[in-house]
Amino acid sequence: MTEEKPTLRQIFEAEESPLLRFAHGMVGRRECAEDLVQEAFLRLHAHWDEVANPKAWLYRSVKNLALNYLRDHKRETLVEETPEWDAAAGHDDPDPVGRLEAAGAVRLLLSELRDDDRVLLQLKYHEDLKYDQISERTGLSVGNVGYKLHHLLKSLGESLRRMGIESANG
Repeated sequence: MTEEKPTLRQIFEAEESPLLRFAHGMVGRRECAEDLVQEAFLRLHAHWDEVANPKAWLYRSVKNLALNYLRDHKRETLVEETPEWDAAAGHDDPDPVGRLEAAGAVRLLLSELRDDDRVLLQLKYHEDLKYDQISERTGLSVGNVGYKLHHLLKSLGESLRRMGIESANG
């Protein structure tokens, strides 16, 4: 049994929001994520007849576009968007400077990771995917996904402790 290829409209309706979350998690800017997803859909449209698995093709395209963007814009910093954790903390945060310092350290460490490691963390913690879903997206075995994530988190934690950061409050 072979499944029919969905229409471009069906793919757009099903995948636009997840792709936006995926792109936003990688680049950290909503407007940029929207541009990347739009570009991926335009490219898919141009190559529609050649693409056998549109969903996988789109995720790979968005990932590649995001990695290109990050490589080309390494020195840019975000100051105009308020991170979700900052907004949720409210005004009664006892140590907002420590919190910002901890978040900055995490962003710095994440920016130094290899691109494929950063994608794994993005899929797990921004898209809240389970190991088997990450395995489908990346082509890694489920066991390898768990192994890599475990060691990534352990390494990030050790790096944060070496920087003197023990909690989200610095």
